[in-house]
Amino acid sequence: MKATTSKLRDYFSSAWRSDPAERKLVRKIDFFILTFCCLSYFLNYLDRTNLANAYVSGMKEDLNFKGNQLNQINTCFTVGYVLGQIPSNLSLHYVKPRYFFPAMMTVWAGLTMVTASTHTPGAVMAIRFFQGIAEASTFVGTHYVLGSWYTERELGKRSGIFTASGLAGTMIGGFIQSGIYTSMDNRHGLRGWRWLFLIDGIITLPVALYGFLLFPDTPATTAAPYLTPAERELAVSRLRQHGHLLDPDHEPDREPGDDEHGDDSRPQSPAQHREPEQQDRQQETTTATTTSPLSWAFAKRVLASHEWWGFVVLWILAGETESFSSNTLLALYMKSSPFSSYTVSQLNNYPTGVPAVGIVSTLFWAALTDFLGGKRYMVGYFIGVTGVATSAMILGAKGMTERDPRRGGGGGRAEAVVFAAYYWAGTVYACQATFFAWANDATRHREPVFRSVVLAGMNVGSNAVNAWWSIVFYGASMAPWFERGMYAMIATSLALPVWTAGLSFVIWRAARKRRLRAVTSHTHEESGKAPKSG
Repeated sequence: MKATTSKLRDYFSSAWRSDPAERKLVRKIDFFILTFCCLSYFLNYLDRTNLANAYVSGMKEDLNFKGNQLNQINTCFTVGYVLGQIPSNLSLHYVKPRYFFPAMMTVWAGLTMVTASTHTPGAVMAIRFFQGIAEASTFVGTHYVLGSWYTERELGKRSGIFTASGLAGTMIGGFIQSGIYTSMDNRHGLRGWRWLFLIDGIITLPVALYGFLLFPDTPATTAAPYLTPAERELAVSRLRQHGHLLDPDHEPDREPGDDEHGDDSRPQSPAQHREPEQQDRQQETTTATTTSPLSWAFAKRVLASHEWWGFVVLWILAGETESFSSNTLLALYMKSSPFSSYTVSQLNNYPTGVPAVGIVSTLFWAALTDFLGGKRYMVGYFIGVTGVATSAMILGAKGMTERDPRRGGGGGRAEAVVFAAYYWAGTVYACQATFFAWANDATRHREPVFRSVVLAGMNVGSNAVNAWWSIVFYGASMAPWFERGMYAMIATSLALPVWTAGLSFVIWRAARKRRLRAVTSHTHEESGKAPKSG
């Protein structure tokens, strides 16, 4: 028990880092990377969820929404979001994140403010399409940057904090809309939901300026004024020691022998004994890193990899297990509740419990999988159980009211079961941080642009499916029970653990082959013999 307590204390205090210079470096990059990325994602999600909040706060009636037009608007956003994913992450190979991220934030801030002037659902659809393209840079781009700076033991916790900031935007958006509706509705002739979009866009601009001035880019390209030359070199060398392949086109110049017997007097970590595998990784990818990411050869190599198909399909399944929360089903249930009539404040405030649960779950699983040595796959099994259980609860509540409608009256058992199910479903948000951290971990031996495309591909696959999935299974007209969606959730929740287990095995087998090949190559080098071909 004492040993476990000590390990936990060391993990959360970063005491396991023996080098004071490394601890100081990590504290610096934690502050500057996480403050900008978390604020950016917070505002990103604030914008996304404010559409649903505006819809239930007067936008539906003011713009005369019909049928599933809300879902169609979300689909327009998703289409733009899908189209922007891979180009956005490829852009980070050519344009420094310090310029690219703030530029995209400025674009989406302007489009958010323009939304306040719309008078038809069609105008909102057009704006949300272009907004999706601009916002595509944030999620996968940040996961790429996090994977570029942090080691495997550090990554999960940071990914969790970043993802939780988006959920905080989801949660706080309801309270903001409620406050704006109460205090600013009809002020200067504008409805409360229009003020929401104006304020959301305005508060995004200072964060974009902050990123332009102080975001550190990546370890190999950083020119951050708060990092000394020694810290910039340490940022690169510590990743190399942990088997992280860096882009040779952007690595800083280094003197021969710096990694071996030079002036580096820092104590050696276990990761430094991975030298044979690191050499093999560099040999494997020497040709790959000189291949342009805009070439057919690069595309074929990505599409032929197990990382691409494994993680893209994983996130398609996992993304749809978030459907209860991402489609704001609790808010739509309350809007069409057969038992109770809710006020605008209640419609905005009660659903905030879902992302609140998601924040706790995300931080818990991100920290736990870091502490357990990167066992991110565990989350897939947890989500499978959660998806099946919560769907069964809602179907059970529906059946309960059909058998005896009086038992489902306002505040009755059926309504309590529905609320409990949707709140529990919020825990599924944990897969965002852990699965993208898993993809970062599994592609560390690849060149950075390969890793960035795999991360973007995950979101492309998920959102491409979600563009029609939400309409088919979770249309607003299907409220309050979304029966078809409940069965879809059960199916995806059963498929996810199966795919997770298969992907875990494939990744383990590939890593073992790399280790064996590296040891064999190193043994032949030491004996002065070349390995036999064939």
